[in-house]
Amino acid sequence: MAKIKVTLVRSTIGAIPKHRQTVAALGLRKINSSNVHEDNVAIRGMIARVRHLVKVDNI
Repeated sequence: MAKIKVTLVRSTIGAIPKHRQTVAALGLRKINSSNVHEDNVAIRGMIARVRHLVKVDNI
């Protein structure tokens, strides 16, 4: 399976609680923190929910 790198580029301060929980579930804590995930439907759905806060790169 392909892998994707997710990076938090905007703060979660002021974001609604569901978005904060989604960012935490992706393993992101601070701005510019990154995590590598398998590219699957569940992860893509999480990214779609917080697309305004994260940047995605294919690996």
